[in-house]
Amino acid sequence: MILNKKKKSKYEYDTYIYTREEWIKYFLVGIGLSSMVGFLFYKSIWAVILLFPFGFVFIEYQRKILCQKRKWNFNQQFRQGILCLSSALNAGYSMENAFLEASHDLALMYAEDADIIREFQWMNRQLALNRNVEEVLMELAERTQVEDVESFAEIVQTAKRTGGDLIKVIKQTEKNIGEKIEVQRELETLISAKKLETNIMSIVPLCIIGYMWFSSPGFLDCLYHNFLGGMIMTVILVIYIGAYLAGQKITDIKL
Repeated sequence: MILNKKKKSKYEYDTYIYTREEWIKYFLVGIGLSSMVGFLFYKSIWAVILLFPFGFVFIEYQRKILCQKRKWNFNQQFRQGILCLSSALNAGYSMENAFLEASHDLALMYAEDADIIREFQWMNRQLALNRNVEEVLMELAERTQVEDVESFAEIVQTAKRTGGDLIKVIKQTEKNIGEKIEVQRELETLISAKKLETNIMSIVPLCIIGYMWFSSPGFLDCLYHNFLGGMIMTVILVIYIGAYLAGQKITDIKL
């Protein structure tokens, strides 16, 4: 089945189709956060209502995170797929039959609904229709938008056109992808503590406001229900959101 490129589906990796349960979960989390922020900063039910659309913003924000996670997982699975493909080629299979043999090997490693299983099954169906390998790989690269898949597709296309040693090319590509993934894992390990610190620091301002409410009732009343106080709290809220986004950007290191 050739996917319609104009129609978004769960097989396009730049989007994420929520299940009903996921949509409700993330919407409620977004509403909960916006309600807490609205009440802490403005102590007004109207502020909570005005910040209600943040629930939808949070859904889209979480969608991007899930897309990145899905691409990262697929990239690791694809590396294993290339390794299985290389083994099949070494065993004497043709390029087309090597994909079929690699699918059998991958089925032993991953669940039936894993992205790599679905994609290899899709490629095998396309190859069975006598489509060439280069075209099928380029479509996979275009759909997944994963850099390593795009590079592999271009390398195979060049090797097929120039008559290069495919087995050697695929082995080297698998090695390069593996090294890149290992470096990325090391980076994640190194900055994981900083990410935790950033998340904790993001919660601290809200905790301070909440603490002031309970420890010194009335101390912050001058900042609520008046124009000047509302402006001050709005400026603080903007700075808080900007600091949070900056912290997330700084700790989001990509190769």
